[in-house]
Amino acid sequence: MNTTPIQDQLKRPIRDLRISLTDRCNFRCSYCMPKEIFGDEYAFLPAREMLSFAEILRLTKLFVSLGGVKIRLTGGEPLLRKDLPELVAGIRSLSGVEDIGLTTNGVFLGQQAKGLYAAGLRRLNISLDALQPEIFGTMNGRGLKPSIILKHIDQARDIGFEIKINMVVQKGVNESEILPMAAYFKERKITLRFIEFMDAGNDNGWSLAQVVTKKEMLQSLRDVYELEGVEQDFYGEVARRYRYKDCGAEIGFITSVSESFCSSCTRARLSSDGKFYTCLFASGGTDLRALLRSGADDSRLLNVIRDVWERRADRYSDERQEHTAADRKKISMSYIGG
Repeated sequence: MNTTPIQDQLKRPIRDLRISLTDRCNFRCSYCMPKEIFGDEYAFLPAREMLSFAEILRLTKLFVSLGGVKIRLTGGEPLLRKDLPELVAGIRSLSGVEDIGLTTNGVFLGQQAKGLYAAGLRRLNISLDALQPEIFGTMNGRGLKPSIILKHIDQARDIGFEIKINMVVQKGVNESEILPMAAYFKERKITLRFIEFMDAGNDNGWSLAQVVTKKEMLQSLRDVYELEGVEQDFYGEVARRYRYKDCGAEIGFITSVSESFCSSCTRARLSSDGKFYTCLFASGGTDLRALLRSGADDSRLLNVIRDVWERRADRYSDERQEHTAADRKKISMSYIGG
């Protein structure tokens, strides 16, 4: 399939496709799926409404033909999806895919890491917000201790995975864990990424007062460590990266609130039920599943994807203000994929 890479209204290409495999998760993190809202009776998507692996592969191939080279599998918790190595192997076989990664909370990684590696997965982003058991247990909403996640991180590293750790930092919740987390992963030369608390969705009670900015976090780290900036590896790279001068290990910052990166955002998003979104903070998406299941051919699907992207002008983080963040209806992050 030969098509031409496309650009949106701000000349941003598609480079990344983030695929949510499920809207379900075994955690109830307060910044994503607070248990007060996502309780035992919450109605998640039935299996018949989720894209099959064959449908995911078909759409992924189309996005790749339009310029996508980096694929990330996310959720919800993607390791809840059965037979995941089958999908990984299928995506890995697509011509034009340069990179495939997976974001997980790591609970089920011990059971699945070897199979995923054998299927061709090489990169993992593992969410871990604290080393202190009480803080972590409160944040994940299940009382789970970090020891099981740390064990699975070590196992995955021994298998051969490249690993990054994602830490969402909230003021008054876990900012005391910034330095302990930095020390732990510096010693192991595993990249740690600090994520500013974002107003993704409308369920997490976000306010600007709860945001610990990159500037504040970086100052805390520089009080202890010598750090130097690292140049971006590619257009659209989100993390602001730094290196410890004494060992070469890296940290990064995801700065959606304090230092917007909208101008170079190259991410397309596909929800588990087949809706195409052009922004993490989107209010609505384009239903590709309906087209798939009504018999649309690849040409029709490509035209829809191209039209949506070429009309894209999203720059939510550039425009965010506290009142607009509260008033705008946004898709839940557990549904659209982080």
